[in-house]
Amino acid sequence: MANYAHPIAIVGGGITGLVAAHRLSRLGFQVELFESSDRLGGCIRSEREGDWLVEAGPNSIQDNCPEFTRLLDELKLGTRLHEAGPDARNRYLVRDGRPLAAPASPPALLTTPLLGLGAKLRLLGDLFVRPRKYDRDVSVGAFFRRHFGREVVDRAVAAMVSGIYAGNVEKLSARHAFPSLWKMEGEHGSLLRALKAAAKTRRAAGGRKGPPRIVTFDDGLGVLPAALAAALPADAVHLGARVTAVTPGTPCTLHWEHQGTHRTGTYAAVILALPAKALAALAIGGPAEHPLAGLKDIDYPAVTSVFLGYRREQVRHPLDGFGLLAPPVERRAVMGVLFSSTLFPRRAPEGHVGLTVMVGGALRPDLGLADDERVMSVIKAELADLLGVEGEPVFVRTNRWPAAIPQYNLGHERHLQAMEDCERHHANVHIGGNVRDGIALTSCIAAGERLAAQVAAG
Repeated sequence: MANYAHPIAIVGGGITGLVAAHRLSRLGFQVELFESSDRLGGCIRSEREGDWLVEAGPNSIQDNCPEFTRLLDELKLGTRLHEAGPDARNRYLVRDGRPLAAPASPPALLTTPLLGLGAKLRLLGDLFVRPRKYDRDVSVGAFFRRHFGREVVDRAVAAMVSGIYAGNVEKLSARHAFPSLWKMEGEHGSLLRALKAAAKTRRAAGGRKGPPRIVTFDDGLGVLPAALAAALPADAVHLGARVTAVTPGTPCTLHWEHQGTHRTGTYAAVILALPAKALAALAIGGPAEHPLAGLKDIDYPAVTSVFLGYRREQVRHPLDGFGLLAPPVERRAVMGVLFSSTLFPRRAPEGHVGLTVMVGGALRPDLGLADDERVMSVIKAELADLLGVEGEPVFVRTNRWPAAIPQYNLGHERHLQAMEDCERHHANVHIGGNVRDGIALTSCIAAGERLAAQVAAG
């Protein structure tokens, strides 16, 4: 482990930056964390009001990451963990204006009304797909059509992409948005065969059977960044500090603005855990040098998330699932609805239910930042049609994300190359987070650990 005479600077107070700061601090390094806003946690924000609990950003996390398990132990959060109820295994997809249960097992694919007979037969054809080495990247849509055909892409894959990325299945890069499946195809050809082989390997290694647990905390996901921040030294965090420039070297110099004052500091290494726009604007090297300027082209579609509370009798649907997704082919105004009070306990008062509705994304930019009146009008009409919701909500909270999720669209490799080149050409500068390492919370946690390990290794 390197022994630095200067502290380590972590720029960006989202989950990646917090994890990196936590790990380095536990390893004995002095750290300083810079965050331009007035709070830590990035897109993770949990808000409790009375018996209602609203997640402004992500609603859950998959317990499939050893780095996450390690944090739970170190922060003593295991007793605060809540696993999703059994109904969360159920998912709904909209077909012909109705929410239908998605198949929960391979045999169920053959009987589901979500797909026609031709699509079901085409699914089986994937078993005969041979490995393929692409000479160029392809879209997620093209990738999955090769395996499962158009109807499966239109009815299922496109809905999944909306739910995960708020993205466009014809623009997202298969190689970068779904790297594990891309690798599986190169090794096995058939994705069905590959997934079966992966499950067998996992069982042989003593891993959990079936999909990973979906979990949160008693007071929402915000518990995790709060615990990470509380574990840091009291003087380690600088809020309202906008970093403007990095002069790399041994040591590095950091320039930032705080309350109208320009400040500088000297650091052994700098970790940049920032969104693309902030990375693009950052001067690295000299005042006029912006080696990451091209990252400004990464698309971040706007998403509005609205949490609505109703009395249970106002909703006809049993809400016996994780939620529903509306594939773009259905031309609905909503991307999806989470059945929040079914997913986890203590999300709504007794006798009430909570629903989280997402609108906007890459395919409906007109709704991503629409005003409250329009958004509510659209959502109430959709909930009435899809879930049989009657009357006015008794509780509403709206959260807008003007730049929600980075899109790993076709050509994303040039942005990855720019970050790699920047690190190679500028000593002691390290870059990571959801713009580079994956958008899932577990990917961002793993990114924080990776960055900390790089710095510790010198």
